[in-house]
Amino acid sequence: MQLSAEISMYPLKDEYIPSIRAFIGRLNSHSGLRVITNTMSTQVFGEYDLLMDVLKIEMRKSYEQFGRAIFVCKFIDGDLAPAKPHA
Repeated sequence: MQLSAEISMYPLKDEYIPSIRAFIGRLNSHSGLRVITNTMSTQVFGEYDLLMDVLKIEMRKSYEQFGRAIFVCKFIDGDLAPAKPHA
């Protein structure tokens, strides 16, 4: 089953950009996921179990490395990724 997720991360510290970039970078390192980032959120698309397992691992790493943060997530079944632009 395919899953689409939209995630916003709100680190509870003044220097928040490094922790957000690190989280997004780690999401991008997992093959099998499509990650689209904009200024307000990150959208992740992939197989349900893989996507959920990756989020479990990477959210924990964020907490351990950078401390407190709020993650706001929305999930919907299916792959709702926009069509890839033609080159």
